[in-house]
Amino acid sequence: MRCFTVLGPSQIGKSTLVERLGSLEGEPKKSVSPYGLGVTEFEFGGEAWCALDVPGNNEALPHAQNALLASDACVLCVSAVVDEAVLAAPYLRAIEASATPCILFINRMDEPRGRIRDVVAALQDYCSRPLVLRQIPIREGDRIIGSCDLISERAWRYREGQPSSLFEIPESTVEREHEARAELLEHLSEFDDWLLEELIEDREPTSDAIYTISTRVLSENKIIPVLLGAASHSNGVMRLMKALRHEAPHADALRKRLAAGAGIDEATLAAVSFHAHFRQSVGKTVLARALQNGVKQGAALGGAGLGSVQDPATGRAIASGVTEAGQVFAAVKSDHLSVPALLTSGAVVGPPEWTTPPTPMLERILVPASERDETKLSETLGKLSETDRGLKVMQEEGTGAQLVCAQGPMHLRELCRTLADVFHVEVSDRPPSAIYRETISKTSEVHYRHRKQTGGAGQFADVKLSVHPNGRGEGFSFAETVKGGAVPRNFIPAVEAGAREAMEKGPLGFHVIDVGVHLHDGQHHSVDSSEYAFRTAGKLGVRQALSQAAAVLMQPIFRVEIHVPSIYSGGLVPIVASLKGQVLGFDRDEAAKGWDIFRALIPGAALEELARSLRSATQGIGYFSRTFDHFEELYGKEAQAIVSAHGAHANGQ
Repeated sequence: MRCFTVLGPSQIGKSTLVERLGSLEGEPKKSVSPYGLGVTEFEFGGEAWCALDVPGNNEALPHAQNALLASDACVLCVSAVVDEAVLAAPYLRAIEASATPCILFINRMDEPRGRIRDVVAALQDYCSRPLVLRQIPIREGDRIIGSCDLISERAWRYREGQPSSLFEIPESTVEREHEARAELLEHLSEFDDWLLEELIEDREPTSDAIYTISTRVLSENKIIPVLLGAASHSNGVMRLMKALRHEAPHADALRKRLAAGAGIDEATLAAVSFHAHFRQSVGKTVLARALQNGVKQGAALGGAGLGSVQDPATGRAIASGVTEAGQVFAAVKSDHLSVPALLTSGAVVGPPEWTTPPTPMLERILVPASERDETKLSETLGKLSETDRGLKVMQEEGTGAQLVCAQGPMHLRELCRTLADVFHVEVSDRPPSAIYRETISKTSEVHYRHRKQTGGAGQFADVKLSVHPNGRGEGFSFAETVKGGAVPRNFIPAVEAGAREAMEKGPLGFHVIDVGVHLHDGQHHSVDSSEYAFRTAGKLGVRQALSQAAAVLMQPIFRVEIHVPSIYSGGLVPIVASLKGQVLGFDRDEAAKGWDIFRALIPGAALEELARSLRSATQGIGYFSRTFDHFEELYGKEAQAIVSAHGAHANGQ
């Protein structure tokens, strides 16, 4: 079985294209996972094929990356509108990182909105490999009536819902065809010495020779050929399918590529897992592609016995197991298989680095409708994060509530739907509480005496201490200069422990940072003094000192790296300014052509608004990663409002 992924922006006709490809020579078999990944199996040219149809929203990009891991080749479906070329940038980036051979299909040619050369040029801004036209449109007025193949130099007239018919190249197209063909041959000659010599000697190479060269450079991932069509009318679909059949590599090439990238023996690589989901009453289902024969129920795969092996399109058991390399299958009751992963008989090998999904930008606390489901929610989220690497699960600081980091609003809705439909855990969501701290702005000294008499031995501890501001980022410090045994040495650690406890909640109600405590005198009682007494004195004394030291609210500042196509970089400056952030600069992203990495410092409370503004400003393409940088003082009405709200929440109001 041969396998390819169809990917691209949403609302561009990908699913229609897959449907038309699958129906060229019969009725396809199709299934769609809960995450929207379509699996279509069909026959063409006497071979079995599988098309993976990836959802087009940018939040589903991790699923596209995983699908590429199991694909011999891919088809990038794009719009014929120049201004929409940027929407393909994330997919071109993923394709290039994965080194997957690609054919670019410009869809909806029945809706002419500009020159194809301009569309290709706009897409080339985001691709380091040459995008090479293999066809040019044939126009009749403003209407595109067909296309001309630049290798065979044949013209094909589009027919509604039928294969195109051969006709003579119109005179008005001949000159343009010769020019485009010369460009195609020039690109191919860069990767073939024989062709270069033929062109220099002004000899016309045969079509068969050009097809052979084209097949080789595609499998070697040197160029991306560009084909045209309108899937909704079945125009250009047969030409695309023939290109996949004759020019796309087979499963053995994928096995070599993956084994070389992972540094493992090609002979041991048995399969690759690329998708997983949970089904009610079934549990975890893993979609994988066999790279060798002999994968069947009970066989060792990934270090344990494989569960039931099913056809992913029909759900029926494959009793004989996988009989040919390249076949896609679904594994049930095989929870030991992680996704995505390279699978040998004895181990699960981690996926390539390029499958790492974009950093999740949306943080939400999930609250179960029933308190009885709290433990179940924690366990379930752990399972779901194993099958969805675009999802991060952690606990909120301070409350321990379940905190999830999702790719965006649609991803979060999918998660909540899965929790309800499959695991019967109803949840609501809310934004997490911002993490604030407090410190002091001046030195304060106190003399605190702890005395308690309840019958028998009492409690007595007397301390003289001071608190002072430390430098930013220095944290808590403790020092003592007690003389003459006023505070016995064995009680001084208890004073420090009490001082540390006092830092847990300051006068403003937040954790205290960057404060130093100095113990310089005190008194003790030979009978009533104890570690507990001095710990209590240290704690209450420091609390009193903090209340007199002009407490200041501290907000977290994060260093963010925003990844965007270069055309959006200029628009980020006012966004950062509106969030009271600081622009640090930007550089070209060396790993992705046409992308910039924009750096800034942003207050923690503004990160969610940054995510919203970034999605709006970049049509959902941009994303950012963040790391904590430092805490910064916050004054005025904003600080007062935060302190009041925190106090009201703490008091249950």
